[in-house]
Amino acid sequence: MIDVVRIAAVIAVLSTGVVYGTDVFCALVQRPALARVDDRALTTVMGNVHRYGDRRMPIPGVLGIIAATTCAAVAGIAGQWVEAIPAATAVGLLLAWIALYRNVSAPINRQLAAAAELGDIPANVRVLQRNWDRVITTRAVLQGLALAALCVTLLI
Repeated sequence: MIDVVRIAAVIAVLSTGVVYGTDVFCALVQRPALARVDDRALTTVMGNVHRYGDRRMPIPGVLGIIAATTCAAVAGIAGQWVEAIPAATAVGLLLAWIALYRNVSAPINRQLAAAAELGDIPANVRVLQRNWDRVITTRAVLQGLALAALCVTLLI
């Protein structure tokens, strides 16, 4: 059973790492770069980024959650509580990330993607982007802590 726990943890680390890296990039690079472009460029770029990101990023995100959950469950069933606890912590952090994404980021993503598709520039595009930016650091921290918890699972 411990092999299943380790394999699931490795898959969870790799998958979660994709989302973590994306969120960190957005927080460190994308946010300040977008502050320097005009409203049309902001709408077009972010609308298209979200259009593709919202289609493709669920794959590593869901895989990471499934793998982390599998890791925590199998470790718990095997009585390997030292591995189960950090893996379960990672699952909780990833679920918190999903809640933040669904409640704040996703609605903004849909608005910007629709505007880009229509070639429209929303009058509130800067407000939308500020609201999106407001949670990106928190999202990155949640992913980073989940990734750290999964690494702890592997190190034990």
